[in-house]
Amino acid sequence: MITEADLRELSPGERRQLARSLAVIDYPHPLLELNLRRGRKIGLLFSIIACTVLVGWIIVLVLTLTRDYTATHWRLAWVGFDVVLLAAFAATGWAFWRGRQIVIAFLLITATLLCCDAWFDVILDLGSSGVWVSIASAIIVEIPLALLMFNASRRLIRLSALVAMSEAGDAEPVPPLWRIPLLGEQVRAPE
Repeated sequence: MITEADLRELSPGERRQLARSLAVIDYPHPLLELNLRRGRKIGLLFSIIACTVLVGWIIVLVLTLTRDYTATHWRLAWVGFDVVLLAAFAATGWAFWRGRQIVIAFLLITATLLCCDAWFDVILDLGSSGVWVSIASAIIVEIPLALLMFNASRRLIRLSALVAMSEAGDAEPVPPLWRIPLLGEQVRAPE
């Protein structure tokens, strides 16, 4: 039996390690019940299929689309897109205000929408008198704001990983995002 005096003789690091060992015995990892490897394989297969289909679709579009097209619901498309962008900004602001983890997803969504907005504004204005306004808007506003949001989401993910690692007693520096394992899986040695 370990006494309180024995515990006091341990260093803080040794006590954290002991606490982790006891926690593993009492509370096994909740993700052990999930079949993570199977889910990752399904996700990979889905991505491969989606990429293959999309490459085929792009080829079809290149070969069949006309250069000009008149859209029936042009105003609805752009106003609807801007309403979605407004909702994304509002959701991002709410998540920042409330200090919620979902802010990371909202930052990524909003940044992606900004990139799409810049792309379509510039491409659809090519050859028109408004192209320079679209280019200026993309370069001065939309792309820099999107990059700030992408960077903020990256930093928040790393900070979340740092907090999780420190709570687990891991004193190692946080690795780059592409090296952090999914859902607490063990990192394999480079092959």
